[in-house]
Amino acid sequence: MKVILSGNEAIARGAYEAGVKVISSYPGTPSSEITDVAKGYKEIYCEWASNEKVALEVIIGASQSGVRGMTCMKHVGLNVAADPLMTLSYTGVNGGVVILVADDPNMFSSQNEQDSRHFARFAKVPMLEPSNSQEAKEFVGRAMEISEKFCTPVLLRSCTRLSHGAGVVSIADRVEVESKGLETNIPKWVMVPANARERHKIVEKRLIELGIFSDESDINRIEKGSDKVGVICSGVVYNYVKEALPEASILKLGMVWPLPLNLIKKFSKMVKKLYVVEELDNIIETELRSRGIKLGKLDRSFLGELSTDEVRKLFNKKLPKVSTVENLPGRPPSMCAGCSHRGIFYALNKLKLYVSGDIGCYTLGLLPPLSAIHSTVCMGASVSMAHGIDKGSNGEYAKKSVAVIGDSTFLHTGINGLLNSFYNRGQSTVIILDNTITGMTGHQPNPATGISIIGEPAPKVDILELCKGIGIKRVQRIDPFDVDQCLKVIKEEVDSEELSVIITNRPCIFADRTVIASPFYIDKDKCTGCRACTKIGCPAISWLKNEKRAYIDESICTGCGLCIKVCRFGAINQRGK
Repeated sequence: MKVILSGNEAIARGAYEAGVKVISSYPGTPSSEITDVAKGYKEIYCEWASNEKVALEVIIGASQSGVRGMTCMKHVGLNVAADPLMTLSYTGVNGGVVILVADDPNMFSSQNEQDSRHFARFAKVPMLEPSNSQEAKEFVGRAMEISEKFCTPVLLRSCTRLSHGAGVVSIADRVEVESKGLETNIPKWVMVPANARERHKIVEKRLIELGIFSDESDINRIEKGSDKVGVICSGVVYNYVKEALPEASILKLGMVWPLPLNLIKKFSKMVKKLYVVEELDNIIETELRSRGIKLGKLDRSFLGELSTDEVRKLFNKKLPKVSTVENLPGRPPSMCAGCSHRGIFYALNKLKLYVSGDIGCYTLGLLPPLSAIHSTVCMGASVSMAHGIDKGSNGEYAKKSVAVIGDSTFLHTGINGLLNSFYNRGQSTVIILDNTITGMTGHQPNPATGISIIGEPAPKVDILELCKGIGIKRVQRIDPFDVDQCLKVIKEEVDSEELSVIITNRPCIFADRTVIASPFYIDKDKCTGCRACTKIGCPAISWLKNEKRAYIDESICTGCGLCIKVCRFGAINQRGK
């Protein structure tokens, strides 16, 4: 049977068909939907882990127990999981292990544009890269077979275009894979130096064997065309090359590490001019040049995505004429109407505090008119950076700055920073924006939501009690829509001489729709045009320039009531009241 699936849906289906028993992931765009879809297959145990490192360690345990496991993450998540990955390369596997990593060229929802192919070379493990939804499904099974044949974890690389694009997929039945049973093998699994030295020898031998496999496998294939131009490519770039250069001969790589060097040399002899077209870093090109393979030079940027037209430009091909619409208005991202974070950022802006930010939808607090985020580096960094600001200034800047972090991000890696600050007698102020969900990636539950991945009741971490359990004395919850309380409490805590934690208590409006109330409107006779309500950055509130007053779009308003807290003239009222 054939169906239309996105790349992420196809990967989830591939896990199902390949007999995967356990999936543990942390949500990260563009990979999140894989686990969200996979949870619908009752044969697969799925969970959201607290972070990517934990997720991979869960899958290592599942592999030890003898079953196939997969973990899914975005490219920066692989940074977090790198510690167990590097050693897993040495131990190898029992049941198959596939690590799905989704890169984000052009940074649609990421803080950097790294190329995860480096990790395959770095960890000395194979990496497969599908080009479409059909291959995305098939390559999960192929990766599992390679994993078990060569006793290695396998990286499966996707990207935003593949993950969120869709195509026709032929689906099949699930193949149940018998458990290999719990493996007890101390020289293999206990990586003390004496054992690790021997396992390293196995890794190097395995890499040679994988290179031979890559040369002989049909996962890499030559598509003959003109002998004038030959192109080596992989992943979604293959689709661009096929469309831009229909006459060219192509070596399509399904396994991008280790490279099929003998196959590449064979291909190079079939064409007069050989090129590598790859997105982001020049990994394949650099490797081939170091091996003495002559390549044509392309004036390619290492920034952003490629496309069919970009490939045409690389080869000086004429671009097709297309009609375009010019001067479209910009659509900058914005926190949702009724967002529970808005009141906090309004207060922080008013207090003129330096804000160490973190990864989440609340990062949008950097935009005007709120303008209340001054740094964003990686998951959990806000807490540690605030501590560094404190220590770097001998406490001076601790009274002028705060850290802001979401509940899921705090549980991901923020706890470690808080422990460090407490242990080292820090005096920074940490604001945990608890909206009871992992908001940015699609509203997945986390350990503090009280529900499981499939929506069942689950043990709930009380963040306030967790902070108190660490030993922090100054911990309190506040209502982020009570602006006066926010101003008062934040000022008190930044003025204190010890580490303090403030926790907000309003849910995301998409996590709890019951908080949506009847909309507000502006009484134009009472509006003085002070523009205070426009400073909260709500997308439902706009400024009528001709009338010199504010206006609320009631079709967008969620009735959160924050605007009435900042209006001093009673010009804002709620429908039905």
